[in-house]
Amino acid sequence: MPTRRRATLVLLSLVILAMASFGVALAAGSISVAFEDLMGALFGGPDTLAVEIIRGLRLPRAVGAFACGGLLALAGALMQVLLRNPLADPYVLGISGGAAVGALSAMLAGLALAFINLFAFCGAFVAMVLVFGLAHGDNSWTRTRLLLTGVIVAAGCGAVVALILSVAPEAKLRGMLFWLMGDAGHVANPWPALVLLLVGVIAALPFARELNLLTRGDVLAQSLGVSVLRIKRIVYALASLFTAVAVTTAGSIGFIGLVVPHLMRMAIGNDQRLLLPASALAGGSLLLLADTLARTIVAPQQLPVGVLTALLGVPVFLFLLGRQPGGRT
Repeated sequence: MPTRRRATLVLLSLVILAMASFGVALAAGSISVAFEDLMGALFGGPDTLAVEIIRGLRLPRAVGAFACGGLLALAGALMQVLLRNPLADPYVLGISGGAAVGALSAMLAGLALAFINLFAFCGAFVAMVLVFGLAHGDNSWTRTRLLLTGVIVAAGCGAVVALILSVAPEAKLRGMLFWLMGDAGHVANPWPALVLLLVGVIAALPFARELNLLTRGDVLAQSLGVSVLRIKRIVYALASLFTAVAVTTAGSIGFIGLVVPHLMRMAIGNDQRLLLPASALAGGSLLLLADTLARTIVAPQQLPVGVLTALLGVPVFLFLLGRQPGGRT
């Protein structure tokens, strides 16, 4: 069991990693940025070309990538508690599919970016309500029923997405595919996602004790005074909201919410008081570094960041899977 000192060192290291990730993201690019320009952009220095590039282009993109990565990792940690399944993912309940249907429908209609984001959020919200309503049914909500309902809704959304792509004109297909693979380059306003990340961590921490008990089973948690159904509803609502906002902001980005909680659990244990903020910091830093790599590795062309997270996430997850006895996580 990791000591508190080790957990403190891990959290401190993650804070340093987050700051370093922002530094790399703001400095990296086709136009080199001197240290004084970087400081000037952050703390109100004179307006130069480098400062304008940082403030107008790189800073919003960096903030958006960090916020979305943190939200996805936080949602993944919560989903794994809710379903008591280490393979649980923020997208497992069809929320990403609902957002994709809404966003691609707006793109197909030729609507502006603001409406694309609005339609994506509405699609995610409708999918969330649909999954929760169908899974709740006759008040016999179970983890299995919730998971199966989410899989079915996700499959239905996938069919609608395929239909939209098949009838979309070629001029719009590239933008649609980039959105589906995750693209932080079109983040218009990253600050709501960042605020939600901060508020989400603060809102989840008061329930950390209940979440710790919930990981040991519903019966034990209820016998120790936990209102299991209420906690499950709170966790589901928070995880759904985090996923919806992340997908709305930067598109569909996989493996962050699956891999990051695993890595943090190995580093600091399964205490949710430590795991939740650690996952948020690590997820934000990972997506920020991946996005920086996506826009610089083949510059001036840019890659969808979701492609890089998948290329990184698959071998990491297989490695984690292979380290466990019997291949179990």
